[in-house]
Amino acid sequence: MKLNGVADLPEISPGDDIAALVAERAALEPGDVLTVASTIVSKAEGRTADLADYPVSGRAQEIADRIEAVAGEEKDPRFAQAVLEESTELLIDCPFLLAETRFGHIAPNAGIDRSNVPDHDLLLLPKRPSESAERIRAGLAQQGIEGIAVIVTDTCGRPFRHGQRGVAIGWAGMPASRDWRGERDRDGHELGVTVQSVVDELAAAANLITGEGAGGTPAVVIRDWDFGDHAGSDELFRAVEDDFIRQALREWRFDD
Repeated sequence: MKLNGVADLPEISPGDDIAALVAERAALEPGDVLTVASTIVSKAEGRTADLADYPVSGRAQEIADRIEAVAGEEKDPRFAQAVLEESTELLIDCPFLLAETRFGHIAPNAGIDRSNVPDHDLLLLPKRPSESAERIRAGLAQQGIEGIAVIVTDTCGRPFRHGQRGVAIGWAGMPASRDWRGERDRDGHELGVTVQSVVDELAAAANLITGEGAGGTPAVVIRDWDFGDHAGSDELFRAVEDDFIRQALREWRFDD
């Protein structure tokens, strides 16, 4: 498997055609997987905002006041309001905000970013990242580049571990997971639970090239990777009834 960053992409503005910009800079081939950081997808889709856009509700003020009291850090209630408006559920409201986005991803602050946002305060995640991935894939097809899968990536932390890693929040042209259930291991035992989240694994691999901070490369081409002869699944985000961690968090409250 080979991974190569797409060099020299410009600063992305609303309305920019990511597919065309990538096609001008990368020799894509059928079977390639293109990973695109959600940062530039959001910028192209105009998903920037300012704190002044969010009149503060009583709930947002309560959240900000409590975090300030408990964590000793000032929390702008307008930012808390933005998180509330980008979420379907707030799983943790102190000492930080953990939220489910409207497309099912669970992340601190609903994935809202406050860095690398020229002329604005906030960068929101794409509204429907899998649709964003499909639009980029269709745009590549219009450029005469067929057979490309696209993954929209973000970074977030993990329970029980330090540090962030790349994850997929949207995808098109390939299943999210490959299902090993029913296949056999080297000892002949039938696998009963193994479902491999390949879009997350590819996103994490690409993030080694994408990088963080000021020197990022927001698009990466993955080549010579094969899904293999496995069943596929597009189930990535757990349903509430199967998510015991989420159910536990609904009963948990930070003890201040």
